Amino acid sequence: MPYTLDPEDRPCAEAVIKKSRFIARLRHASSEEHVAELLTHARTVDRGAGHHCYAYLLGDETDSRTERSSDDGEPGGTAGTPILRALKAHDLTNVAAVVSRYWGGVKLGTGGLARAYSGTVTAAIESANLRPRLRMEVFRLEADHADAGRVEGELRARGFEVAEVTYGDRAAITVLSADPVALTAAVNGITSGVAEIEHVEHVWR
Repeated sequence: MPYTLDPEDRPCAEAVIKKSRFIARLRHASSEEHVAELLTHARTVDRGAGHHCYAYLLGDETDSRTERSSDDGEPGGTAGTPILRALKAHDLTNVAAVVSRYWGGVKLGTGGLARAYSGTVTAAIESANLRPRLRMEVFRLEADHADAGRVEGELRARGFEVAEVTYGDRAAITVLSADPVALTAAVNGITSGVAEIEHVEHVWR
């Protein structure tokens, strides 16, 4: 199951490794503008740091997810990629991470750098309030006006989310569920198998 951060959460972790100081910051991000805001914040707060390396993952659909990373002057593959791997290891999406590094005068080597960046981000992730991303299927069913209130009420009573009820020639009820089989069974039971339920789309929550 994919996870993201609570939009109000501001997880941060710090580590000092061979006199170099690493500060990791994570934020919920739904656009590259949000990523840029976090990067600007890190560069402002830690303007004395020599590197501000980052990675981010945007999008709920795995086949169209956007992922980027930057080493920001560190040796290639020692910062951005380890940060990205840490995010993926925790099945995160719609999230950005920036790690600012203050040089301590002692070389860590490529392996040491990679471990430092990934480890600091992992510590920040483990302190975060992670939220599961649920794929909700959207369905629409029709009912007579006289029955619409009862059908809506029974659906809500069984724990289904009724997003909208509109009235035309008949009442159209829009329902969201992560379990289409359970929803279909509920609708059949409530309407004695009379109502037809139509799948419309899916959304992520």
